[in-house]
Amino acid sequence: MARSSNGKSRFFGGNLSPISRNKSHSTTSIGRRNYSLYINKILKEVVPCRSISSSTVDFLNTLINETFAMIAVEARQLMNYRKRCTLTPEDIQKAVYLLLPKKLARYAVAFGSEAVHRFVHS
Repeated sequence: MARSSNGKSRFFGGNLSPISRNKSHSTTSIGRRNYSLYINKILKEVVPCRSISSSTVDFLNTLINETFAMIAVEARQLMNYRKRCTLTPEDIQKAVYLLLPKKLARYAVAFGSEAVHRFVHS
């Protein structure tokens, strides 16, 4: 018998309750990425003497996740419009051009293409 009647393990001597994990100060909903570490790193690179509040980090994290979701939905619609089963980089680039302002979209596509190129050739 592995358990006694009082709810304690006879082998480990502790309670059988699940381990509680410490959550960071900025949490997101399930299925969403948390970019707070990256936001803080970039802020420290740009302005080393400044800090950012956790509510602002949460807002920026939500903005990044929502923008990513909108680009993904638009790219999927473009893929379906072209009657293809594979999402290509061109679909993602066209979705970025459709959703973001002209200059911002140009920068986003340029930096994204450079990041993919570095990843592929590393």
